Amino acid sequence: SIRHAKPMCVGLNCALGAEHMVPFVERLANCVECFMHVYSNAGLPNAMGGYDETPDDMAQNYKTFFENGWLNMVGGCCGSTPPHI
Repeated sequence: SIRHAKPMCVGLNCALGAEHMVPFVERLANCVECFMHVYSNAGLPNAMGGYDETPDDMAQNYKTFFENGWLNMVGGCCGSTPPHI
């Protein structure tokens, strides 16, 4: 629905941690004709509304995206801090 606009970059943001975004990132990466990014949460929120994924956890989860060549850029959203990025 956005191909006609010829975007420079498209991506996914928030809602899930990187681990749970894998099928969505893979599907999008297989059809975009531009750069792609992901800004995932630091995992899913816990019962207290916090985020338990450590920077090392997040790096390990992002590894799947880069090993498959799906992304050009990553960032972080809810629960992430500079060390996560």
